[in-house]
Parts: sequence; structure tokens; C-alpha cells
Amino acid sequence: MLRLVKLLAVLVVVAAAAAFVGYRYWESRLEAPIAVEEDTLYEVQRGAGFNRAVSDLAERGVIEDVWAFRLLTRLEPEAIPRLRTGEYMLEPGMSGRDLIELLGSDRVVTYPLTIPEGWTFRQMRAHLEAAPKLESRTEGLSDEEVMALLEREDRFPEGWFFPDTYRYHKGMSDLDILRQAMLRMERVLDEVWEGRSDDLTIDSPYEALIMASLIERETGAAEERREIAGVFKRRMETGMRLQTDPTVIYGMGERYEGRITRADLREATPYNTYVIDGMPPTPIAMPGRASLEAAVDPLPGETLYFVSRGDGTHHFSRTLREHNNAVNRYIRNR
Repeated sequence: MLRLVKLLAVLVVVAAAAAFVGYRYWESRLEAPIAVEEDTLYEVQRGAGFNRAVSDLAERGVIEDVWAFRLLTRLEPEAIPRLRTGEYMLEPGMSGRDLIELLGSDRVVTYPLTIPEGWTFRQMRAHLEAAPKLESRTEGLSDEEVMALLEREDRFPEGWFFPDTYRYHKGMSDLDILRQAMLRMERVLDEVWEGRSDDLTIDSPYEALIMASLIERETGAAEERREIAGVFKRRMETGMRLQTDPTVIYGMGERYEGRITRADLREATPYNTYVIDGMPPTPIAMPGRASLEAAVDPLPGETLYFVSRGDGTHHFSRTLREHNNAVNRYIRNR
């Protein structure tokens, strides 16, 4: 009986030693470097689980000991991450453990997408459709259908998307970027409207958005935005028409080919501020924060006119005579 007990004790020790050695070997295979010699892009497909990703990585030759990863699901199920759709950068020297941690993280490869200030919604949609690796969910839809998907069915889209650089990863869609930009514009517009001046000729955040779009399209010079806002404010106070060329261009739509004529200035469109009184019915572009802030804080003064110098800045005048002289100097001579 004693011999049997000793034998069992020896077997237990041997089994424990074998289990320990086996466990250490399993650990060593998970800690071994994956088989990539340079940074390698790997995509987790939509709906892929851990076992599917392991099989795919093995087929690509990235990992060798598939059994070690399969065993992980039994021995350490809490270590199995929920994979996120997207692309990941596999780096030389990464261990299997590192790989597992990476695929369960938010460190997906991202790409920049810049929406410039002053662009129209039509330009933004075309830019989104051309963005590489960005899924298109709005291609072929009307603007009204796009706004319905964004849960803003009663809203005209122009101006409602904040111009900025956004980042996206594979698996995201154009609708994701549109939603981000829309919510950002709503938030910024609310913030700017809260800090508005008391003496304004505009009565609502939406009118501020319209005014900001006119300012955005008139100048790219930061130091001029508030002065142009002041000119527009004084024109509205005195009953003058705004007479701003960008509204004529917007009203022409796709007919615009780089220049406007006298006939275009006289054409009655809802946006032609040479013909209509006050502001156009909607924004004509996507304004940035600086133009929004200028719209609600115009610069006081007496100027009523401005003309482009041809270098991105403008000459401002108080009287029509001074303005006509500036036009002769900067436009007709040119």
C-alpha cells in the first residue's frame, strides 16, 4: 500500500511538472514574435470573431501556432477581446499577446478627411464619395434623403456641416462623417449665438449661420471678417441691398463657369442679393467658427462698400464715390 501511495505521489509530481512545462511552452508560443518583417496592414472584417481572425492570420502566415490561440479561449476566456471592425498595423517584433491586445483595442488605422471652410454641401458630398476606404451610404440619394437619414428631415442641408479635418477608419461611412460635422456645427453655432452682441440686425442662430456663410464666401482674410459683417449690418439697417457676388453665384448653381455677367446680376433668383432685399433664404456655404463669430459681433464703423484688391483682401469705403474710385483702381484697370 505504501508503495502504491509513493507511486501515485510520483505520478502527481510528474503530471504537475508536465503541466507546468506544457503551460510554459504554451505561454512561450503566445509570446513569440509574429511573422511580419515590416509594418503590415491587417483588416478585421465586419462581423469577424476571434476564431475567424486567428484562422485568417494563420492562412496569411502571420501566426504559426494556431493551437496556442485556440487554447486561449479555454484557459483564459476573459483575455479574448471583442474585435472592432477596421484596419490595424502589425509591427515586427509584436508577440501573439500583443497582437490579441491590438485587435481588441481602438488603435485602428485612421485617415484624414478635410472639409475646407466655404465649401458647399454639394462639394462636401463629392469629396466624401471620393474618399478612399470610406463606405458610401448616401451615393445616389437626394439631399432630402440624406437629411432624413441624419434625422433632420425638415432642414435644408447647406451650411449645417462644420468645416474641419475629420478622421475615419475602414468600416466607417460617409454618413458617420456627415453626422459628426452636423453635430459639431450645431454645437458651435449654439456657443457662438450665446456670446452674440446686443445690437444685431439678425434675430436667430439660423440667420447668424446665413450671415456667416456670406462672410465666409466674401473673404479669407481673418482681419476682415468683422468689418465685412459690419458693412452688411449697416446696409441692412439703412435698407440697402447686400449686393454680394457669392449669392449670385450660388443662385446660378451649376450654370456658373467662373465669371458673372451684368445679366447674371439682374437675374431674379431667391439668392441674388442684387435683386432681393435682406439675406438669402439659406446659407450659401459652410462657414468656419471665425465667420460665425464675426456674424454675431460686427465691427462698428461707417463703411458701406468694399472691393477686392486682387490679393485676397478688400478696400473698404464709406461713400459711393470713394467706392467707385476703388473699383476703377482695383477692377477696371486690372
